[in-house]
Amino acid sequence: MLSHLDPASALAMGLLIFALAMVIIFEATNGFHDAANAVATVIYTKSLQPGQAVVLSGIMNFLGVMIGGIAVAYALVELLPAEVLSPPDGGPAVAMLVSLFAAALTWNIGTWWFGLPNSSSHCLIGSLIGVALGNAFARSRSVSDGVHWAQLWKVLEALALSPILGFVLAGALYYLCRKTLHDEHLYEPATDKPPIWWMRGILILTCTGVSFAHGTNDGQKSIGLIMLTIIGIFPGTYALNPAAGASLQDMAAIMQQAEPFVRRYGDDEKARALAAARSIEDRAKTPRAGDGAAAAGDSSGGGRKLEAGPGSAGAKARASIRDDIYQVVSELKHAEEAKGIGADEKKQVQGIAKHLGQSVEYAPFWVRMLSALCLGVGTMVGYKRIVKTLGERLGNVHLTPAQGASAEVISALLIGTAGFTGLPVSTTHIVTSGIAGTMVTSGAGLKYGMISRIAIAWVFTLPVTIVVAGGLYYLLASPTL
Repeated sequence: MLSHLDPASALAMGLLIFALAMVIIFEATNGFHDAANAVATVIYTKSLQPGQAVVLSGIMNFLGVMIGGIAVAYALVELLPAEVLSPPDGGPAVAMLVSLFAAALTWNIGTWWFGLPNSSSHCLIGSLIGVALGNAFARSRSVSDGVHWAQLWKVLEALALSPILGFVLAGALYYLCRKTLHDEHLYEPATDKPPIWWMRGILILTCTGVSFAHGTNDGQKSIGLIMLTIIGIFPGTYALNPAAGASLQDMAAIMQQAEPFVRRYGDDEKARALAAARSIEDRAKTPRAGDGAAAAGDSSGGGRKLEAGPGSAGAKARASIRDDIYQVVSELKHAEEAKGIGADEKKQVQGIAKHLGQSVEYAPFWVRMLSALCLGVGTMVGYKRIVKTLGERLGNVHLTPAQGASAEVISALLIGTAGFTGLPVSTTHIVTSGIAGTMVTSGAGLKYGMISRIAIAWVFTLPVTIVVAGGLYYLLASPTL
């Protein structure tokens, strides 16, 4: 339906702008769900007023996004096949963007409406898997080749393990508190009065830590999606990283290193990747109009820089180079997991893929700011439903200061570690599991009616978003429809 959409058409531009609006709204709903978890304990225990907590959380989310890098952002992007990120006909990835946000946004808003602390990360990952599967069916590819399963299992393992760790470690920390801190007020449900000053300080610090950690992880997830959208709208400006400093000659030399590995270990798309590598090599030998402006007076031998060329020719050239890079990187990712590849070869492949990725995987300062702003606004608007669920509806007694502090300390450590290692985890799952762990350790028990509702939402998130996103992408991208 959209497989042959003219990139310059008004319809394409309108759909891309619509997709940009959807990713902004999705990041705001991320604030409803995930960022609200960061302020839940500090608000519920009256350690800070809601306005103070939200402002503090917003600032720390912003700092987390700015400092945390973009490893998580592109770890998710790598779940998508190269032909989805960069359609072979040169058109924008409209079908992918619309399918992705329609599925993730609908589920995110639905679970928030019912006060269920569902994971925005699961929504997004399920939608990405759905798009990859929809693409495989639309192009009659094997499902084993159409989805980057190695990267997917790596992501899912982190999502599955992190709440278990949150439950166990938060429960253990609460138990340690009971054995070492004997102020009974710490173990009584929150009242209208804030807890003792030092516990209040701990709760404020943990809110700060979880908010910062959330920015380093969840805050990154929208960055990659915003980049995919604005690249479709402004390919001449954003298709390639202006700070990478690469030249066509440099890129051609790297492609020559990549070709033997692609030829030996690539999947059913390796012919397309080899053609993409040769395309960049040909551009380096015979520069084309719009490839980029030669660096004036360049005596370093670096060659023609990948700068913006004039008008639409430059935009198309930069978008084409980006497409070629993604084709090769995708095959190198498959080569990393191929049977029979040696340790030395695998290390070489990883180095080549990393070098190529630097030209296309980046995020301007304003994109990071936009992501952080959307998180903050979403938290301000929708935090109350999730705060009440975490404070009152998980356990048979309301949340106590010691329970809140234990859950938040562990959450900050787990989420922060994952953010800097490039593993996407769910703030919602970790904080919710942490609070549940403290409830069990305290002997208060859990409200199994609410826990079962949350568990059902968690279980159904992936299959629902996979089916919705995959079906919609198949309808929009199938050349036969």
